[in-house]
Formats: sequence, structure tokens, C-alpha cells
Amino acid sequence: MSDNTSSLPAASEEGWRRARAQPTLPEVHSSLRVPRTGSWIKKFLAFVGPGYLVAVGYMDPGNWATDIAGGSMFGYSLLSVILLSNLMAVVLQALAGKLGIVTGRDLAQACRDHYTKPVAFTLWILCELAIAACDLAEVIGSAIALNLLFGVPLVYGVIITALDVLVVLLLQNKGFRFIESLVVVLIVTIGGCFVTEIFLSKPDAAGIMQGFVPTADIVSNPAMLYIAIGILGATVMPHNLYLHSSIVQTRQIEQTRSGKKQAIKYATWDSTIALCFALFINAAILIVSAATFHKAGMTEVAEIGDAYHMLTPLLGTTLGSILFGVALLASGQNSTLTGTLAGQIVMEGFLNIRLAPWLRRLITRLIAIIPAVIVTAIAGEKGTTDLLILSQVILSLQLSFAVIPLIQFTGDKKKMGEFANPLWLKLVAWFIAAVIVSLNAYLLYRTFFG
Repeated sequence: MSDNTSSLPAASEEGWRRARAQPTLPEVHSSLRVPRTGSWIKKFLAFVGPGYLVAVGYMDPGNWATDIAGGSMFGYSLLSVILLSNLMAVVLQALAGKLGIVTGRDLAQACRDHYTKPVAFTLWILCELAIAACDLAEVIGSAIALNLLFGVPLVYGVIITALDVLVVLLLQNKGFRFIESLVVVLIVTIGGCFVTEIFLSKPDAAGIMQGFVPTADIVSNPAMLYIAIGILGATVMPHNLYLHSSIVQTRQIEQTRSGKKQAIKYATWDSTIALCFALFINAAILIVSAATFHKAGMTEVAEIGDAYHMLTPLLGTTLGSILFGVALLASGQNSTLTGTLAGQIVMEGFLNIRLAPWLRRLITRLIAIIPAVIVTAIAGEKGTTDLLILSQVILSLQLSFAVIPLIQFTGDKKKMGEFANPLWLKLVAWFIAAVIVSLNAYLLYRTFFG
């Protein structure tokens, strides 16, 4: 039988403890048609979308504080760290997409089908904590944006964000392509805001180019190293790995050798190109911070609210602050959409149970909103900043528990067959895992004992 028609099993079932669970995100599984004829561009466009949902997690409000702090304290020097973390993300997201395409499992289902029940349950708890932490960052980011743009008190802003449950439910009824399109529009909005910010701030082009080249100061300067680790820890989001391994399966992939190779290729292109947008936005936040705050000698700017208020006098126009706030609001709302899907994927994948989408979203939203309301009411904006930092620490703690299983599964020939990672990719992936584990361990140590 020819290569184009020979049917391959979704995965070698001998490599798993349990038979495959039900399709991931069953309401949209294989719902988008992939053309079997026509140009490569036409086929590639059919796969465009999941990468942008993933990229959203790399530009959420939790990243803003570290980028702003890095730019104000050290100018353009930490652009190389943003580039490095983005390259790590490209590799890990490509592996996540490949896992879903080849095995027909998302990462949560794969963990459930590989590990013992106690281990899988522990991984589920850790992942739920990470999603709640990410949700917390989105809640706080959106509330800060509403406060800055419209003067809505932070406590009320936190409560208002609960209403996006209804928005998400409405979008899910319009189909998965609609959600993807909306996310792309919001990303373009964020990107457009920062293109204008860069134009207004007039950064040093030579300084930017030098900033993308790593220097020894990043390691030798303890303060710079701490911010650098914060940027690395806040960039690669664990729930994105679960999300990507699931949503690549919304395409009608041919279950043949050539069909899977094609799907892996185009899905990798999609996520890599989308992550280039995330790289631009994270770099733009740091560049604007460096070109305004660091240039003016303001090296202690780390809070989003302070950055918003200082942009107007430094840039000489209120447009800078307004665009900053709009981008922040779009970032928070964008992350909400993907957070909803990630929560559903993780719960259904690990526990093999389904909850109504509105109930699942309400539970995760309450987990984020209750502490945000309490801390905001008691401590105000400073308290929300501390919560934002705490959310990134929790994400850092969970990251290793998502990265290691992903690399383990995609490198296993019993699970992946001929699609298992080649030796060079295994070495690269395990090196990335070692860097993430060691740096996040150091970040956690500094956070609690430093």
C-alpha cells in the first residue's frame, strides 16, 4: 500500500497503561476540514490558528511586570533572555503539537494513560494550581486595565471580569474558527499598540541590536540574573503545552504516515510564526520601558500602574498611556479565552469527566477572583502586584511537571513510533528541561528565602 494511503494507528497502544480516552475537546474535535488537494499555502492556512491561541499565554499580564522591570533597570540588556526563552517555547510547543497529532491524546490524557493514578492525580492538582494562578494574573491584569482606562475601582474591576464567563460561552457556540479569529484580532490590536509605543518612545536601534546578544553580566550581576530568571519563568506557560496538544486535533488530520507528517509540519510552522508575534510584543514592552524609564533614570519602575502613569509625561502625549492600557486589557481578555479551554482540557484529560463549560469556568474564575478581591480590598494596588508575582512563582513551580512528561512521551518510540524525537532533538529538549528546572528552582529559592 502506498505511503499516502497506508493507515497507521494513532499511536502504539503497547506504550500506554490504558486504552485511549474519548477525543479531546469532543465538541470541536476534527471539526475543521483540511484540503487534500491544492497548493501548500492553502493547506497551511487550514492549520493556522492553534499557534495563536498558544502564543497568547506568552504575552499575558503576568509577563508585563517582569518585562517592565527588566527594561527600566537594565535597559535593553535582557532582550537576549526574551529571545532565549522564546526559542525554548518554540521547541516545546512543537513537541506538544506533535504529541497530539501522532497519539491522538492531549498531554493530560497522555499523563493519565501513562502514570499510576496517584501520580496522575498529583499532576492534575499541580496543573489546576497553575491554571488558577494564570487566571489570577488575567483577572488582575484586566482589573488594572479597567482602572487605568476608565477609573473603575480595582475591587469592582476584579468582579466585572467574572462576567466574561458569558462571553466565552457565547463564543464557543459560534465555532472554534471564530474563537481563533477573535484571538488573532486581539493579538493584532496588542501588536499595533506597541508598534505605536515604539514609534513614540524613539528607542536606540543600536542598543536594541546589542541587547539581543547575551552578555556575561546577566549571570554575574545577581539583580540582573534574578530579573532574567523571572522573564524565563514567566514566559513558558505550562498550561499552553496541554492546550496545544489538544487544539491541534481540531483539524481533520488524515490518519496516514504522510497525513501526520504534513500536519506536524504545518502545525509547527503555525506555532513558530505565532510565537514570533509573542517575541515581538514581549520585546516591545521591554524596549518601551528601556527607552522611556531607563533613559530618564527611572530604574525602579516595576508596577504596571506606575508605567501607565509615567508614559504620558515622558512621551509628551496621553496616547502612549491610552495605548498601553488598551493593550493590557486586550492581553487579559485574550488570555481568558485560552484559559477556559486549557481548564476544560486538563480536567477532562486527567479525570476523564466532563463538566458543563459554564460550571468549569465559574469554578476556576472563583478560585482566582476570591483571593484577588480580598487582597485588593485590604492592600490595594500594591497587594495586586504581589499577587501577580505570586502567580508567576506558582507557574514556575508547575512548569517542570509539564515539560518533563512531554519530552519523555515524544521521545518514546513505543508511544510515537517513527515520529519519536531523533537524538539531536532529544538532547536539545532535555537541555531545555534542565535549564528550566534549575532556573525555576533558583527563582523559587530566591522568592522564599532570598
